[in-house]
Amino acid sequence: MSDVAPFTPATAESIARARQHSVGDLLRRTALRYPDKLAVVAGERRVTFAEFDVAVNRCAHALSGRGLAKGDRLALLSHNSWQYAVLVFATAKLGVVLVPVNFMLGAEEIAFILGHSGAVGMVAEDALVPTAEKALSGAGLTDGVRGSIPLTGGGAPDGWEDVDSWIDAGDPSSPRVLVADDDPLRLMYTSGTESRPKGVMLSSRSLIAQYVSCTVDGGMSVDDVEVHTLPMYHCAQLDCFFSVDVYLGATSIILPGPDPATLLATVEREKVTKLFCPPTVWISLLRHPDFDTRDLSSLRKGYYGASAMPVEVLRELSRRLPDVQFWNFYGQTEMSPLATILRPHEQLPHAGSAGRASLNVETRIVDDNDEQVPAGEVGEIVHRSPHAALGYFGDEEKTAAAFRNGWFHSGDLGVIDENGYLSVVDRKKDMIKTGGENVASREVEEAIYLLDGVAEVAVFGISHPHWIEAVTAVVVPKQGVALTKEQVDAHAREVLAGYKRPKYVVFAESLPKNPSGKILKKDLRVEHAGLAT
Repeated sequence: MSDVAPFTPATAESIARARQHSVGDLLRRTALRYPDKLAVVAGERRVTFAEFDVAVNRCAHALSGRGLAKGDRLALLSHNSWQYAVLVFATAKLGVVLVPVNFMLGAEEIAFILGHSGAVGMVAEDALVPTAEKALSGAGLTDGVRGSIPLTGGGAPDGWEDVDSWIDAGDPSSPRVLVADDDPLRLMYTSGTESRPKGVMLSSRSLIAQYVSCTVDGGMSVDDVEVHTLPMYHCAQLDCFFSVDVYLGATSIILPGPDPATLLATVEREKVTKLFCPPTVWISLLRHPDFDTRDLSSLRKGYYGASAMPVEVLRELSRRLPDVQFWNFYGQTEMSPLATILRPHEQLPHAGSAGRASLNVETRIVDDNDEQVPAGEVGEIVHRSPHAALGYFGDEEKTAAAFRNGWFHSGDLGVIDENGYLSVVDRKKDMIKTGGENVASREVEEAIYLLDGVAEVAVFGISHPHWIEAVTAVVVPKQGVALTKEQVDAHAREVLAGYKRPKYVVFAESLPKNPSGKILKKDLRVEHAGLAT
């Protein structure tokens, strides 16, 4: 075909529009297939797919009318809501890059994300507007779009527009924006293993390939009724579950958070068939008194991920929910985020495993020279897949390192057995996963080092019955300084989000090190493993 003359620009654009298959197109196509089917339930609001699509189009035109265009970045700081769902697809239809922000972060942490991403606007739920304003000021952003999501029922604060006014009226037609497969649509900030979060760029190609893997290997279907309780700023809830439901035409029930009593009542009331929770939330459901009094008989599919499921908890779930099939999803933001799946029939025979590579993924274990290691040997987990991100925004060095030799390097250590089952055995860079959230030990260490009187500190995770891993700090005070746990806790409250703060603080005269001076965190984990018991 190389000798065929190229098409004119007009013809090439017409072909591109005819072939367009971006995330923003998925909702429109579902609305055409199932216009009257229930799409979203959020509080008192119940909307069909046709109504959902119109709301998204109106919001997209409102954003366009306020100057947002393809490639611009819009930050979103909010708990789960109807408006959150609309903004996800409205930005996708415009080719505007959505920057979901963790609502547990402090103003300084948010300011870094705003500045690094080059965000030209921000939407925040009304209760978080004061934090958003501090962050905007800290980032030096004095103008641009300001949208307030009215979750408390009050009016929009001064200088902010009510997002509902963007959604409830305006042009209902679909925007005519050409969005290519690999145009970035999402900029997800992940702490990963660095002291500052990295911006992971995801495109329609990355996300839709991942949706297909979730659908096929995760047993998902148009008949699902799913409740979404984990934060949608996290790509697990947003892209393994909510967006897949929209793609398929399944029904989504959106809750602001994973309160166990509300969640159990919602399963009963809405006849929910499908539920994703990290292990910490499954544990909270099992321990809640309503678990045995609510009618959970509609539930057929259960999913877990973000951290390892304790084997005894998995056995208890199988016993108390005998009609529910379970899947374990393993991955990371850079994989949009799914990489491997442990399927229902594999749960107990391979308990603790992350499963095998999903439909559109290749996974292998490599040594420090990127050579594949034999089955049973520990090495770094790497993947090759269209799920993979476009790279890290504005960071050539980290992108080159992560994607070297044509594979995405996860930073996790694992082992694959002779049957292809992956077990994750450690974080290569001491990542801590607590309550489903990633915490970089180095970031916490650097924050604690800011406290006067700290000579050395090592931060690591220890096993915890609720959080799965608990952030733990061993602090060596400077000679002659008498530090207290209360001082460390007070300092951490000033500089770190709540989930990043150490749950355990231990003082020591020195830290264990190898001959080259490297701190032996493995020894510390063993020494302090009993703190949570």
